[in-house]
Amino acid sequence: MPDIRILVMRDEGADPALPLPDYQTAGAAGADLRADLAGRDLTLEPGDVKLVPTGLRVEIPHGFEMQVRPRSGLALKYGVTVANAPGTVDSDYRGPLGVILVNLGREPFVIAHGERIAQAVIAPVVQARYVMAETLSESDRASGGFGSTGRS
Repeated sequence: MPDIRILVMRDEGADPALPLPDYQTAGAAGADLRADLAGRDLTLEPGDVKLVPTGLRVEIPHGFEMQVRPRSGLALKYGVTVANAPGTVDSDYRGPLGVILVNLGREPFVIAHGERIAQAVIAPVVQARYVMAETLSESDRASGGFGSTGRS
């Protein structure tokens, strides 16, 4: 397995006691991101969309991205998910790392300071070159989309 290092800094005023993103199991694809709420809680009312700070800034190696994905337990149990899933953090971004959460559930959801709110997956990126064409090659699917292949 390659040794990919993500450099991390804390924002000014961030809680130094919070762990850096970490993997909960040896086979985990995502490292958990935690809410840094300056010791307070944050309530997401049903339908709310809020940017939740992590207190971190990251440097991702060129050729990679950080995908910010929902935690399945929060989504299933409470309807709380990442609004722009997966969110992308580009390798040249150095600003504060925040997670855009939405409460799709029916009840308010309280996010505690330090709670695991999302997961970060590091993935390779390929930049393609887009070229204007007169025609596109034929395929069996053609222009069928949005459920055109059926449900089962």
